[in-house]
Amino acid sequence: MAETLQLAVAVIGNAASISLYAAPMVTFKRVLRKKSTEEFSCIPYIIGLLNCLLFTWYGLPVVSYQWENFPLVTVNGVGVVLELAYVLIYFWYASAKGKVKVAMTTIPVLLVFCITVAVSAFAFHDNRHRKLLVGCFGLGVSVAMYGSPLIVMKKVIQTKSVEFMPLPLSVCTFFASVLWLTYGLLIRDIFVAGPSVVGIPLSILQLVLHCKYRKGSVVEEPNKGSLEMGDIEKNVTNHNNGIS
Repeated sequence: MAETLQLAVAVIGNAASISLYAAPMVTFKRVLRKKSTEEFSCIPYIIGLLNCLLFTWYGLPVVSYQWENFPLVTVNGVGVVLELAYVLIYFWYASAKGKVKVAMTTIPVLLVFCITVAVSAFAFHDNRHRKLLVGCFGLGVSVAMYGSPLIVMKKVIQTKSVEFMPLPLSVCTFFASVLWLTYGLLIRDIFVAGPSVVGIPLSILQLVLHCKYRKGSVVEEPNKGSLEMGDIEKNVTNHNNGIS
């Protein structure tokens, strides 16, 4: 009965998490359409990539006992592909300054992952210590991943608009956090359940902001050329009306 419940929660958790990783597709369809990253931040996707890499490694038999954490491998494997795609799309359409920022953030992240893999695989010779090392790193990165939208939430409060905080992402974050907290408690793994302790309240806060600012929109300021054209049109109109 307990194993059936664990499997059911794991399957639903996988579906919710894949939905979470797929939710930014709405954002990146806009990036592709406008050929611009606008005011979107790439940091959450880079941190998300590291999180998926670490928990894919955590679920593999090298770290875990055989395939006890196989659900982590499947969902985070999909996450690696999607998060990497988001980072590459963002890099392609970012400004020159933005490209430098993405590179300077992504390269250290990948180095951290490679070092973690090397140390856990060769410095330790038992699963318990490997799980402890990778799990601690994964827990820290997961907390950072759930905390990264705080930057966006600050912008939402300042602009009174949720334009750059997609609702599907917030909803999926909430359900995925609840399900993985449940699964982590069922299998008694603090490294699986721990991130959701932070993820649940932060996702609730995002949903509250959506309810409060859902009708707001960012008003683009006219550029200098538009202002000059407006002045010319005004002068022509005044001249035609006999106003000097």
